[in-house]
Amino acid sequence: MEAALTLVIARREEQASGIVVLDLVDPDGGALPPFEPGAHVDVEVAPGLVRQYSLCGDPADTSTYRLGILLDAASRGGSRAIHADFRAGASVRIGRPRNLFPLAANARRSILIGGGIGITPMVAMAHRLHHVSGDFTLHYCVRSPAMAAFASELQEAPFRDRVHLHVDDGAAAQRFEPARELPPPADDVHLYVCGPDGFMASVIAAAERLGYGAAQIHREYFKADFDRTGEAFEVVLARSNRRIAVDAGSTIVAALARAGVKIETSCEEGICGTCLCNVLAGLPDHRDVYLTDEEKAANDQMLVCCSRSKTPELVLDL
Repeated sequence: MEAALTLVIARREEQASGIVVLDLVDPDGGALPPFEPGAHVDVEVAPGLVRQYSLCGDPADTSTYRLGILLDAASRGGSRAIHADFRAGASVRIGRPRNLFPLAANARRSILIGGGIGITPMVAMAHRLHHVSGDFTLHYCVRSPAMAAFASELQEAPFRDRVHLHVDDGAAAQRFEPARELPPPADDVHLYVCGPDGFMASVIAAAERLGYGAAQIHREYFKADFDRTGEAFEVVLARSNRRIAVDAGSTIVAALARAGVKIETSCEEGICGTCLCNVLAGLPDHRDVYLTDEEKAANDQMLVCCSRSKTPELVLDL
């Protein structure tokens, strides 16, 4: 993890069922590097184990980085370790903020839609839009009130009149219905969606049916479900002319590691873009959610943590 910062957990709070909120500060009381709404940081959970979490505080406050972390039932070690071991007063190494989910500069109106823990980037976006007097609405969708982290502070926020809480087990009239809640589509009306895959797919499909174009729909995935298997193929490393076999049950990055070739990774789910490589020949089988459809169609780059090859040979600029 390059350019890491060592911060201290100033506060730990169990805000909702299975959700812990951490406030990180500089140990000497200094200001932290600024961040844009939608940004995330890499968190070193343990040596060799790095996970990404959205910054969910007010970007105008440079004294604190705030993280909201859901205990994932299918945790591969990240959220489980944080919930068990990250306590107030402990030191934490994180990377500098990176933003893969920015607000659109030309938006006249912004609709923020967070499902479950997907509320975290929306909180920072709402703060920024409030500070710049932007026209926005925040929809927060949860299964039950007990799972609504940040609900109290959103109800007390200066933009609370723009926040709408939708509860699955509540009255039908208050549940989130895109056809009712979304404004008419326009080039300068932008939607931002984050949450579980099924929730996001449903909201995005509804927005598309209403006429929203791809340029007006912005999304961020916390995890991606992808098939890691497929036909075996060979990767050719152009700089050394080495050939490395990738078997049917392996990923490219795992095959390279077994051959002694280390590729920097982080999420290992095709989300963060850390392992992006240029493709010189062959046809990638893109399985990530990081590249845009246009970038995937160009077939000149790929994420080697999850994507595979549609051709027997793939030449990478490595």
